[in-house]
Amino acid sequence: MTASSPTILALDFDGVICDGLIEYFEVAWRTYCEIWSPANATPPDDLALRFYHLRPVIETGWEMPVLIKALVDGISDEKILHEWSSITPKLLLNDKLQAREIGAKLDNQRDEWITTNLDDWLSLHRFYPGVVEKIKLTLDSGVKLYIVTTKEGRFVQQLLQQEGVNLPATAIFGKEVKRPKFEILRELIQPADKKPVSLWFVEDRLKTLQLIQQQADLEDVKLFLADWGYNTQTERETSQNDRRIQLLSLSKFAKDFSAWL
Repeated sequence: MTASSPTILALDFDGVICDGLIEYFEVAWRTYCEIWSPANATPPDDLALRFYHLRPVIETGWEMPVLIKALVDGISDEKILHEWSSITPKLLLNDKLQAREIGAKLDNQRDEWITTNLDDWLSLHRFYPGVVEKIKLTLDSGVKLYIVTTKEGRFVQQLLQQEGVNLPATAIFGKEVKRPKFEILRELIQPADKKPVSLWFVEDRLKTLQLIQQQADLEDVKLFLADWGYNTQTERETSQNDRRIQLLSLSKFAKDFSAWL
């Protein structure tokens, strides 16, 4: 295995492998309705598009219904883009809500939807062009592949199976592991056999990659920002000026690993 390809490839899921924007909005709206009981259960016409545009501010699923609450309350898109981290605690405090409680309601909405109409739920997810094929080629080549995501692992497994990718549960690190991504990457580069590894990680969140950069023992991990994911033009430009983070396009992702560098 040369330095121009990894021995281990770790991928984020949402915004790298799968585009779930339509499902996010739908499940977030259902959760919003459950919590805040709006007079009209039909979302305003422009709400979904505004939600899609603002998706890059979301770090964890529980924030999605809160984003809808912010939009319905009339907070501007610009303010949300630049001040989201200070907006969320205020909205939670106003209604005496806990992030954990909202997250549980969101997961329950998803579970109920999957149980009652799995085909409908699956149909709202789109896999980015060429990504599933690249995953299959990677698995066939002997490169170890892991999914490191803040989505529930069982949802990831279900969606991948639908595409003919049967990853074992041990290769999917989802929200349920309750650990930051840099800790999971640290675990992946410490195999029992002590053989040297080359770990590459593809993520669509710049903040996550910057956090990994701060870990001195992870300096050899190659970091890629997926430019097709849920990030902003400013974040993409920032990554281009960063010596450690490579901006990766979807067309390059589908190619041989040597083309990524």
